[in-house]
Amino acid sequence: MRSTFRSTRRHSSWLIVSYAAFAALLAANLLAEIGSFAQDKPDRPPWAQKSKTAGASGSLPATPPAESDDSQEGAQRGRIRVNVNLVNVLVSVLDEHNRPAPDLPRESFQLFEEGVEQKIEVFESETQLPLDLALMIDSSLSAHKEIAFEQEAAGHFIRQVLRPGDRLAVFAVGESVTQLAGFSDNVATLEAAVHRMPTDSGTSIYDAILLTSRSLEHRGEDRRRVMILVTDAGETTSTSDFDAARKEAVRSGSLLYTIVIRPVKNESGRNTAGEHALETITDTMGGAMFFPDSASELDGIFDRINRELRTQYRLGYYPTPRGPANTYREIAVKVSGKYQVRHRKSYLTGPQ
Repeated sequence: MRSTFRSTRRHSSWLIVSYAAFAALLAANLLAEIGSFAQDKPDRPPWAQKSKTAGASGSLPATPPAESDDSQEGAQRGRIRVNVNLVNVLVSVLDEHNRPAPDLPRESFQLFEEGVEQKIEVFESETQLPLDLALMIDSSLSAHKEIAFEQEAAGHFIRQVLRPGDRLAVFAVGESVTQLAGFSDNVATLEAAVHRMPTDSGTSIYDAILLTSRSLEHRGEDRRRVMILVTDAGETTSTSDFDAARKEAVRSGSLLYTIVIRPVKNESGRNTAGEHALETITDTMGGAMFFPDSASELDGIFDRINRELRTQYRLGYYPTPRGPANTYREIAVKVSGKYQVRHRKSYLTGPQ
């Protein structure tokens, strides 16, 4: 009986000690939580504030704490990602009357690279990507006869084409290529640049295409790049050649619209070699070539270019298989129905 009582008393003492330890541990955790919560609550009373003075136990961390998963995801969402493997193709689709054909479904399009059909990952029936336009006007003596018409038509185009987010630059193409106005949306500044076009003796068309291609290439992947060249096609003074100009144009991913103002109508008095060279580059880049009978038709041509730019389809795909680095890859787009389809015919792969 006595032995049983001692055992019971020892068991009670153990319970008392355990409860006391548990209560002490609970109190310590509670105080720690209060201190942690108070750190973010500066309106707490002094006894609930965590000391911010440097010391053995109260010093601030040398580096900020790691971001939580939520904050990291938020930071990622705020960044613009450009996948270098995605190939964008701007497509102009015209009906039998040369009018843009809008609202065609994705199913109407087939896209091929090197003859292999590709899966269309991005499809926009009327792309809203902003425009970067390089307007190049021939300022040589041979083209100077029609310069007044060109300036008026170019000014009208600038007023018409620029929308919020778009930018345009003006270049004079003579023996040297001069940028008269940088990429801007200031219509008055751009029009003034067009009207102070200098007169030069030569025409460096290949240099103009090469230099404007390079300037457009650095304008950003999330924008459309367009070159518009008004010239008599009389290439005379470029230091660059046809192949160099074409390569830079393809690398830039730009469209080229070429308007040839022919000083004479019969072929014997024209630079037909220059016209054929420009036709090749323009076709490769996916733009269009225009041969107005007179400079008075320029307004209508600029209107047509503007309508086309506002009704373009954008197709994007990841090349399968991916081509070797620094090689030309041929692109073909087919549209079901009786349509005229224009797009860039090739692109240049980057380093891998």
